[in-house]
Amino acid sequence: MSCMVERSTVKRSVERFMVLASVALIAGCTLPSLPRWPAPPPPPSAPVVVPPAAATVPTGPAAPASASARARSWNEYRMQAARRMVQLNPTRTYMSTPPEPLMAIPVLEVELNADGSVANIRVERVPREVTDTVQVAIDAVRRSAPYGSVAHLPKPWKFTEVFLFDYEWRFKPRSLD
Repeated sequence: MSCMVERSTVKRSVERFMVLASVALIAGCTLPSLPRWPAPPPPPSAPVVVPPAAATVPTGPAAPASASARARSWNEYRMQAARRMVQLNPTRTYMSTPPEPLMAIPVLEVELNADGSVANIRVERVPREVTDTVQVAIDAVRRSAPYGSVAHLPKPWKFTEVFLFDYEWRFKPRSLD
């Protein structure tokens, strides 16, 4: 009988301790405040139409001087593609120094057809918090295509781009940083 009393007493003591510990934990702890991310931007009102002459080579201050300039390497091609994304997504991009901290950093691998059109987009990195930025980046890549012929470059015809998002849902291709 003494064993029954001891087990019962120990069991009640453990139960009391657990209740008191739970109450103390609940009373003393508060949930951390989660950051409030800005709402994603509305989709563009009208699709961007690229005239055929502008479809192969980006223009603007950072573009190659010659309209018929072809990228000689994948690094050059990636830079031209990044400039084109900025040019054709002016309200969704920024060119200043990236802020610290960044809101999100998605990474995409873009596979191309010989004519520079997008064959496939693979997501290499999804940000932890603001996962919607991945779709914004994918839409920007598709909106900016075609990027110009890649037939003269070695296979596989793909490049990787890192998108640096600020808190206004604008991105900067890492290639241009």
